[in-house]
Amino acid sequence: MKYEWRKQEKNLYIPKQKSELVTIPEQKFFSIKGKGNPNEHEFAEKIGVLYSLAYAVRMMPKQGYTPDGYFEYTVYPLEGIWDLTEEGRKKDTLNKDELLYTTMIRQPDFVTKEVVERAFEHVGKKKPHPFLNDVKFGTFHDGLSVQMLHVGPYDDEPQSFKLMNEFIKNNNLKRT
Repeated sequence: MKYEWRKQEKNLYIPKQKSELVTIPEQKFFSIKGKGNPNEHEFAEKIGVLYSLAYAVRMMPKQGYTPDGYFEYTVYPLEGIWDLTEEGRKKDTLNKDELLYTTMIRQPDFVTKEVVERAFEHVGKKKPHPFLNDVKFGTFHDGLSVQMLHVGPYDDEPQSFKLMNEFIKNNNLKRT
């Protein structure tokens, strides 16, 4: 039976439309960093290489290699950590060119260094990506976090961040 994160990990991946506390365990990710407007071509290229690697891992058994502990699963969603440059923080309005980001796609626990190397090799041979060598594989351990589902255009996200910051303040929490 296929592992579906939408069903098994609802608390992490299907947040409510209001701020809530969650504890995020240590997880493995392919990730890539960048700066600038997410509507630009470079951002799309970086997302593309993450998905190429994620699907290379997912499809390994069909390519003749089954990693130890492999199970059929749905590829995890794209995730992101967003911030602003110092210059961007000084402005009253959002200048997307001043965004800093780390985008990532989670990988199942069975993914090892060998699996990662095979994925990079496969993607590099199949379709060279200009940002392939910028992708990192590692673990993130966020622990106690505040999250909420943002519904609406990206340009309205500052309102969601405002609500989360109010939640943090009202619950005597601290951003790190």
